[in-house]
Amino acid sequence: MVETGGGRLHQRRGAAAFVAANKTLLAAAWVVGFALVFLWQSAAISLRSGGARGGRGSGGVFLGLLSGPLPPPRPAPRLRPAAYNLTDFGGVGDGRALNTGAFERAVEAIAALAERGGGQLNVPPGRWLTAPFNLTSHMTLFLSEGAEILGIPDEKYWPLMPALPSYGYGRERKGPRFGSLIHGQNLRDVVITGHNGSINGQGEVWWMKHRRRMLNNTRPPLVQLMWSKDIIVANITLRNSPFWHFHPYDCTNITVSNVTILSPVSGAPNTDGIDPDSCQDVLIENCYISVGDDAIAVKSGWDQYGIAYGRPSSNISIRNVTARSLVSAGISIGSEMSGGVANVTVENVRIWESRRGVRIKTATGRGGYIRNISYRNITFDNVRAGIVIKVDYNEHADDGYDRNAFPDITSISFKEIHGLGVRVPVRAHGSDVIPIKDISFQDMSVGISYKKKHIFQCSYVQGRVIGSVFPKPCENLDVYNEQGQLVKRAVSLNSTELDYDI
Repeated sequence: MVETGGGRLHQRRGAAAFVAANKTLLAAAWVVGFALVFLWQSAAISLRSGGARGGRGSGGVFLGLLSGPLPPPRPAPRLRPAAYNLTDFGGVGDGRALNTGAFERAVEAIAALAERGGGQLNVPPGRWLTAPFNLTSHMTLFLSEGAEILGIPDEKYWPLMPALPSYGYGRERKGPRFGSLIHGQNLRDVVITGHNGSINGQGEVWWMKHRRRMLNNTRPPLVQLMWSKDIIVANITLRNSPFWHFHPYDCTNITVSNVTILSPVSGAPNTDGIDPDSCQDVLIENCYISVGDDAIAVKSGWDQYGIAYGRPSSNISIRNVTARSLVSAGISIGSEMSGGVANVTVENVRIWESRRGVRIKTATGRGGYIRNISYRNITFDNVRAGIVIKVDYNEHADDGYDRNAFPDITSISFKEIHGLGVRVPVRAHGSDVIPIKDISFQDMSVGISYKKKHIFQCSYVQGRVIGSVFPKPCENLDVYNEQGQLVKRAVSLNSTELDYDI
């Protein structure tokens, strides 16, 4: 037992002597081991987040050393009975070759399959320059990861189309308008989707020409579908449209889901994100939109032309959206709403770094109606004006508008409205001929950045406040407690000190 214990003692002394004599070697081994563990962790994280796909960063390099070449991009799932690649029709994705003919041949082949369920056009990774082209019914346009459709900047390649019947003129110039990059009319069952590939309008030249008044016709949208139904746009990115990004016109049953829309927040005029126009049964969800005008604007025609066309936008749900508009609003209704807008629900929306949060805009001459509009769980983050209702938005198609066509605004509700850094939380500004009726505010708490008296502004407004509302609401509104009991009657105040133009 003593001998054994002495052996152990000698072993311990020997180990200690070894450590003392080899401190530098052991320290170096420890550093190398730690680095290998760190790189392995980085590789795992990069792979989960997609960062390793391009081989960038230490994790990507380490993963490549361990496992060889990275896997190819995810294959496109087959969503139709037949599927083609753009390269099957001569497409070249180098960013220089013009692929208009390849797109047209592919669409023609899919159109021939309409009675058999249609077809799918896969756009593989690459930069696919093209002039405008049309889609067809029963078609899926699938943009692979790393695929980018590029609109050719030269306007001579863009066809001119008649003005929209509910507008009378091109929105910016009288006469015809430029057609969209991706277009369709009288279609059914159209899907634009992918693994977050993108459609890029390369709008910089168009924006410059617009500012310098070098264009004789209204700029083109990026994607426009007209008189169509059963439309899905999902899992893609739209960017840098010459004008509005996605403009469904007089369409039914539209879903826009998991779409990112991007353009510069300044210097990119009228680059609205999504503008449903005289559309019914629309769902917009799970989108991120940061653009140079309204992120979403619900429309239905312009002045006497919209009144005559008579097609409303209705049954629209906007939810789980993050929006930014430095020069306009996150979510708008109007100002072109002459066919009417009804039954719109906006919920679970965050609007940040914007001039306005949610806005309703109209004017004498528009006619029509805005009714049954519900906003719930809206968050403002550093927004100049949170809620704006404006009835003197006096842009007209021409001088022939009806001076007695007064829009009707009724049944507008705001519930669970919160935020920080808001200069003016509410400006509901009706008029003697366009009063705002049946408006309600409930569960509202907005942190303000502007300490003047009139930060909750009302004129020609009738409605109610229910429960806790901060800041203190204007006196035009009846006050009810949480149990629905009347606490205080409204005092009619039809002029408000305006702090600045919003």
